[in-house]
Amino acid sequence: MSPLSASILFHAIGAACAAVCYVPQKSARGWSWQSFWLMQAAFCWFLLPVAGAFLTVPDYSGVLREIWSTHDGQMVLLRTFLLGAAYGIGGTAFGVAIRYVGFSVTYAMAIGISMVFGTAYAIAKGDTSVADFAAHFQSFFAKTGAHLVVSGMGIGLVGIVFCGLAGRMKENDHTVAKDLSGSKKAVIGIFLCVLAGLLSAVYSMALAEGAPIAKIAADRAAGHLVLGIDAATFSSNAIYPFSNAGAFLTTAIYCLWLHARHKTLGEIVNLPEGGERASLPLNWAMAILTGCLWYGQFFFYGFGHFYIQKAAGFEQMCWAIHMILLILLGTFVGIIFKEWKNCQSRTYAALTVSIALLIAGKLVLDYGNYLGIHAAK
Repeated sequence: MSPLSASILFHAIGAACAAVCYVPQKSARGWSWQSFWLMQAAFCWFLLPVAGAFLTVPDYSGVLREIWSTHDGQMVLLRTFLLGAAYGIGGTAFGVAIRYVGFSVTYAMAIGISMVFGTAYAIAKGDTSVADFAAHFQSFFAKTGAHLVVSGMGIGLVGIVFCGLAGRMKENDHTVAKDLSGSKKAVIGIFLCVLAGLLSAVYSMALAEGAPIAKIAADRAAGHLVLGIDAATFSSNAIYPFSNAGAFLTTAIYCLWLHARHKTLGEIVNLPEGGERASLPLNWAMAILTGCLWYGQFFFYGFGHFYIQKAAGFEQMCWAIHMILLILLGTFVGIIFKEWKNCQSRTYAALTVSIALLIAGKLVLDYGNYLGIHAAK
């Protein structure tokens, strides 16, 4: 398998993990939102990233000592952590926005904004800093296939917009009593969607800022194998304990505040009596599964990024590839779970257009990468 094909495959696996990661939440009973969110966050944003780094990155303690030994390295760790913390705020904004404008509009707006700003930052930063953004953009567009990969991203963005419109139509089709509470609610929801999208893009920025950590990990991995695989493939795992720990900190603060306000922290270890039938072991299992799936998306995202670098492709487009695949596969998951059942014909038409645009955008983006890789040989 060529490095480009391997990159596409691993990005698809990561996006599939993201597309289904919140499905287990539907099986949890007797827990408040903050209980489930805190438990899954503990695994996907803290425990698994730390365990994954120490298990897959050779001499990870040595990597940490080396990056910490210089002032610039310490600043890398701090920026990565703080950007991750901002991303955690974005996740909370995403959850609140759903209450105002629905899941589909929130999902489409947040992912569309995240894709554009996250990719633009990766191009602007290049392999030095955003201060050299003009030279980095010039270098990017000078490469063969650059205009195709950007066009592919643009087509995918239009597909995301159509996906949001189709989702909104679906929600209206399934709603008997429509909420007509006024424009104020919509304005608040859209503001939160924009905030969620911008702060979601910040996670891409955290990974870009953490690249020196991955570079040290890759250098130390030379000649090592992990599970029979070149250990350098896992080098992105060296970043996650910092980017994800930042997200966990802000998420945990918000969830614990909700627990204190509603006096619900005890339900994590002892379900309240009465109410719907629930199982504490099942709730824990679903939270852990959600955390594993969420972590899995960036575990495989790191693989995809490694192979596109190996192919000398447009590594700055990794975030765009991931976002397009995420919403495309998320839409397919919705179809499989019959979320689009009993919709009107216009809703199905908008859904079909969105899927076609997402697939077309992804193919154009991949072809641009293919041209760039072969021109570099």
